[in-house]
Amino acid sequence: MSQPARILLVDDDLSLLRLLSLRLEAAGFEVMPVENGELALGSLPGFRPDLLITDLRMDGMDGMALFEQVHRRHPFLPVIILTAHGTIPEAVQATKKGVFSFVTKPFESRELLEQIQQALEQSRLSESMSGCGNDQQWRAGIITRNAAMEELLSRAYRVAGGDASVFIEGESGTGKELLAKAIHRASPRAEGPFIAVNCGAIPENLLESELFGHRRGAFTGAVQDHQGLFVSASGGTLFLDEIGDMPMPLQVKLLRVLQEREVRPVGATRPIPVDVRIISATHRNLEEEMKSSRFREDLYYRLNVVTLSLPPLNHRRDDIPLLAEYFRESLAQRYQKSITGFSRSAMELLMTADWTGNVRQLYNVVEQAVALSPAPQIQVGLLQDAIKDRADDIIPFADARRQFELDYLIGLLQMTRGNVTQAARLAGRNRTEFYKLLHRHALDPAQFKD
Repeated sequence: MSQPARILLVDDDLSLLRLLSLRLEAAGFEVMPVENGELALGSLPGFRPDLLITDLRMDGMDGMALFEQVHRRHPFLPVIILTAHGTIPEAVQATKKGVFSFVTKPFESRELLEQIQQALEQSRLSESMSGCGNDQQWRAGIITRNAAMEELLSRAYRVAGGDASVFIEGESGTGKELLAKAIHRASPRAEGPFIAVNCGAIPENLLESELFGHRRGAFTGAVQDHQGLFVSASGGTLFLDEIGDMPMPLQVKLLRVLQEREVRPVGATRPIPVDVRIISATHRNLEEEMKSSRFREDLYYRLNVVTLSLPPLNHRRDDIPLLAEYFRESLAQRYQKSITGFSRSAMELLMTADWTGNVRQLYNVVEQAVALSPAPQIQVGLLQDAIKDRADDIIPFADARRQFELDYLIGLLQMTRGNVTQAARLAGRNRTEFYKLLHRHALDPAQFKD
């Protein structure tokens, strides 16, 4: 007989802590309730939980501080954060840092239990998948050696094993659809369909029919039944790209579909059940869209169970030579040209250019150079013609070091709330040396105490 999953539950509201404990124990879990983060950290070695559930706002150590300490010691322990209505910024930051999901108070027991089951599935998969396995086919086409990208892919692989909705954020051209396909290939739904739709590219009057389907005669031009993309993707994954461009009336209907797991085609009298995993993406800042009442907060929570943030190409410049050579080789085969590489000055230009269009722009530039190159080696002149905006020169080493020190010191002071002794110990410096660093960057520890 298998042992029940162990849940460490943290909340400084004793009545809620007691109520949640009873509900989770009734659901078959072994629960250890504690009332603050310090007690939770002390309970970890002996209790060895499979899941941590913590409130976000607590006296003393809050939920995010607790998560960060736990995540350093137990990187594969999933964490669910309970958050009050209206704390979207904190919740968004939590998912970016690796929190499995957040659940908004007040919540239904069913909703929390669903999140718990998905988190426990991830926990069982994580240890065996920590290196993403030997089979790399799931991430085919994603070319990187960048540490941040590898960490992102590792997290994507782990979340693929469950069925949680995934929200991918990133600038245009960073490869959001490519990552969505990779998650689909790594998921239990890999044998099912993967269907992508750009919500901003379809007129509003057609998008509802495209997503949910319609019946013959439902409107002018509906000469036959159309089943819609939700039904077509049933058993697989539906990727809703540029979800931030979806009109508000359709957001309401999409929310209902996600809640009820059924669609009602335009002109139909009966709903159709659907089994679809949703991956969504946008280049827009949905927090700002919600503040401006252009995106529904409840839909955001439904879509944004797990957030994956793709970095812009300018933040992963170590990948540029790798990507450029990969594109050059594949495009040379397509154009049937003997293009063997880039000149040194050409590669230097690629490394320092301002890639506002990200990986997509890099691909287009390399394609133009391959198509036009009269010689086996691509010269810098061809790239200068293709790249419209030249990046500023790489900043000097001294400036880069100064900026790193400033960011590093600010991070330490924020983490320790202005405690210089603790910050100096974390930095491996004595107090005198640490004070000199603070003075050099005009940082006042007192400003970080609140």
